[in-house]
Amino acid sequence: MLQAPCTGFRSISNSKTLWTRSALSGNDGAINYLMNTITKGSMKNLSYFFGHPLSLTISSISTASSTTDKMDNILITEQQTLLSKEVFDNDCQPVLAVSAITSAEMLRTLTVDVPVDTDSAIISYDRVNQFPIAASACKSGATKLKKMIAETDELIVCPGVYDGLSARIALRVGFSALYMTGAGTTASRLGQPDLGIAHLHDMKEHAEMIANLDPYGPPLIADMDTGYGGPIMVANSVKSYIRAGVAGFHIEDQVMDKRCGHLQGKRVVPAEEFYTRVNAAKSAKDAMHSDIVLIARTDALQMHGYDECIERLKVARKIGADVGLLEGFTSKEMAAQAVKDLAPWPLLLNMVENGATPVITTNEAKEMGFRIMIFSFASIAPAYVAIQSTLERLKAEGVLGTPKDLTPLKLFDMCGLQELMAIDMEAGGSSFVNGV
Repeated sequence: MLQAPCTGFRSISNSKTLWTRSALSGNDGAINYLMNTITKGSMKNLSYFFGHPLSLTISSISTASSTTDKMDNILITEQQTLLSKEVFDNDCQPVLAVSAITSAEMLRTLTVDVPVDTDSAIISYDRVNQFPIAASACKSGATKLKKMIAETDELIVCPGVYDGLSARIALRVGFSALYMTGAGTTASRLGQPDLGIAHLHDMKEHAEMIANLDPYGPPLIADMDTGYGGPIMVANSVKSYIRAGVAGFHIEDQVMDKRCGHLQGKRVVPAEEFYTRVNAAKSAKDAMHSDIVLIARTDALQMHGYDECIERLKVARKIGADVGLLEGFTSKEMAAQAVKDLAPWPLLLNMVENGATPVITTNEAKEMGFRIMIFSFASIAPAYVAIQSTLERLKAEGVLGTPKDLTPLKLFDMCGLQELMAIDMEAGGSSFVNGV
């Protein structure tokens, strides 16, 4: 057992174990996200993962395999970051401590301890992802997202998800936020292209399902297209998203018969009509006393050019939009300039590979100063490729060629089978006494 080499370390002498979890083959979103965050020293971001501003320390690190020395060294090196004064509470006492991290080739365990004699904010245990839940985690995903933007300098990377399975996978991998793509929702739910065919009913129901797969987990940003009507309808749409548990949404200035932002031939409404939409959205948000993040999006680049886009976003900012989105940058230089022209207002970058915008990596986006980055086709594009390839093989060869380790049980585990079995057993049920 290697003791953390930090003179400022304060151990918790009288503590109780709050949470312990193991992951086989590193295939666990909770472990992956927490350990990646810890090694990067991203304390504030980790706080919102738990849903409560908290302080963490690593009191010890053990290793069962020499192959993990490199990771252990990283963890030990980061002690100075993790144990700096900023991660303690006002009394310089740890509110919560990671007491041990065990790393091996096939098994990793994270144990979280809390002081017995402190007024811990942890009140419950989330069965879906097996996380401890803080009292303040009961606040909305919108509040989490708002605080992530305001109180961290992290680039919030959101993979685009389009259904329950893609959302489950994104949660398991360990992203800090998700994005529900309108194009993916229209394709998966309706089998139609992104031409404004999906309306509030389709989008809200889809968003509600995804947001509530893990209501205490990563916040969900969702596409709201044009708001689906005039000011009254826009306000109704915003209120529907709030009640559904959506953390943030973007509303745009395209005409009602809109199209994907990375297609040609886009048309936008006059600026004043766009401002009316933003005003209606802001009013609805305020009426609901919600922290939902209002993202003003302009698609005016094709019709009116860069300067008009910046002007529209500046007015939207004055109205009260929390974040800006200029869709369809045609160069990296233009993207970087937009951040400068609208600073310090946070901007969102929509990265659609093979679309209108050249490929910008997450590192490049962070260096430019973007605060949120969504990858709209992150799930649906590879799904399209995999499904087509598999079905073509079935037609040609009469076999799917499914990988041997992809069993029905593994797929159902991804969708929460173990958690549902636990509910049945804890309630005294007998449905799974003989296993599955």
